[in-house]
Amino acid sequence: MKTADRHALLQQALQLYSQEEIAAQCGKNIRTLQRWVADQSCPALAEATLRHMIESKTSTPSLKHEPGFRLIDLFAGIGGIRRGFEVHGGQCVFTSEWNKFSQKTYQENYRDDAEVHPFVGDIVTYAAEAIPAHDILLAGFPCQPFSIAGVSKKNSLGRPHGFECTTQGTLFYEVARIIAARRPAAFLLENVKNLLSHDKGKTFATIIDVLRHELGYEVQYKVIDGRHFTPQHRERIVIAGFREKTGFTFDDLELPDVGPRLGSILHKTDGSEPVLKHDAGRYFDHATRQVQPRYTLTPKLWVYLQAYAAKHRAAGNGFGYGLVTPDSVTRTLSARYFKDGSEILCAQGEGQRPRRLTPRECARLMGFPDDFVIPVSDTQAYRQFGNSVVVPVMQEVARIMTPHVKMLLARNTHDLQ
Repeated sequence: MKTADRHALLQQALQLYSQEEIAAQCGKNIRTLQRWVADQSCPALAEATLRHMIESKTSTPSLKHEPGFRLIDLFAGIGGIRRGFEVHGGQCVFTSEWNKFSQKTYQENYRDDAEVHPFVGDIVTYAAEAIPAHDILLAGFPCQPFSIAGVSKKNSLGRPHGFECTTQGTLFYEVARIIAARRPAAFLLENVKNLLSHDKGKTFATIIDVLRHELGYEVQYKVIDGRHFTPQHRERIVIAGFREKTGFTFDDLELPDVGPRLGSILHKTDGSEPVLKHDAGRYFDHATRQVQPRYTLTPKLWVYLQAYAAKHRAAGNGFGYGLVTPDSVTRTLSARYFKDGSEILCAQGEGQRPRRLTPRECARLMGFPDDFVIPVSDTQAYRQFGNSVVVPVMQEVARIMTPHVKMLLARNTHDLQ
C-alpha cells in the first residue's frame, strides 16, 4: 500500500476514533499522530492496526459473510504470519502449535478459535485428511538437516521415495505431506536466512526440489529484511508457492527505503505512553514515567558484558553487546534475549547502566500492536517474540500473494461450472 493510501486509511479511522484512541492502539503519542495528519503520511507499520480498528467499527456482527480465503497456521508460534494474512481477508480454519506457552499467548489473542476451528499441539500425529480444506497453508517450520538415502535402494526394498524418503523425520516433511494431501491453492513458508546455507545448501535444495518437482507447485523465494518496517535488522527467507501458474513475483513488494528508528517503539517518558489495561504497569510505571527498574542491568552483569566485549575486541573478534539509542536500528532480536539482553541494550544516559527492552517493546519491535496481550512470563515472552516474524513483512507478502490466490479460486470455481 502506498503512503497516500495509508493516509486515506488514517483519515477513515479518524472518522471513527479520537486521536488519543488511534495513537494508543498504534503505540504512538499524540504529537506523532498529529504529524502524520499534517504531513499527509502514515507508516506501513500502522496499516494493520488501522484496518483492524476500522473493521471492528464498521463490520456488522449479525451478518455473516464469506472470507476472501481460508488459511491454516502450522508451527504457528504466536500467530505472526496469520496476522499478516488476516488483514487481507484470510480466515484461519486450523492451527497447530506444540509449545504450551506459545499456545497460551496464541489462544489469548485469538479467543474465538476454540469455537471456530481445531487447535492441535503436535502436527506429527495428526492425519492430513482431518485438516479442513483451505486455500493457503502458512508455516514457519524449524530448520533441520535431511538424511537423503538413494532412491534406487529404496525402490529395491519397496520403500517410499520422493519427499517421503528424503524428508521423513523432519518437520518440513509434515508441511509436505499436508500440501500433498490437501493441495491448497498456495502456501507461504518462512524461515531464517541461514536456511539457504544450512548443511552446505543441501537442506534448501531439497526443500525447493520437493515443492517444485515432487509436489508440482510454482515456487519463488526471497530474503526480506524487517528493517523496512520496524527498527530491527532481521533477515528472513519467505517461500511462496502456487498450485498453478500465476503472474506472482516478489518484485511487487513495496519496501520503504527508510524504515523507522528505535524511538518509535520505546516506552515514552514524556507522559504520552498509552495506558494498557492488559499490561497493568508490568513494564512501565506511569506515575514516575519510567520503565520498571528490573529491566536495567545489574552492576555485576554490566561489568561482565563490558569485560566480555573487551576480551573479544582484543582478540580481533566482533562479539560484544549492542548498545542502542532512539536513533538506532537494532540487531536481530533472538530467542535467547531473556538471558542477558546483550544484542539490544538501551542506553540510559552517561554513567547509567543500560537496560533490556521490555516484552511490550519487543512486541512493538516485531510489529505487533499494543492490543496484543502478553499473558506469559518475561522469559517466555522474550522467547516468543525472538522466534516470531515481523508482522508488517508478512502483511506486505500477503498483499501481493492474495490477488493471485483469489484469481486461482475464481478460475477453479469457473472450471467447475
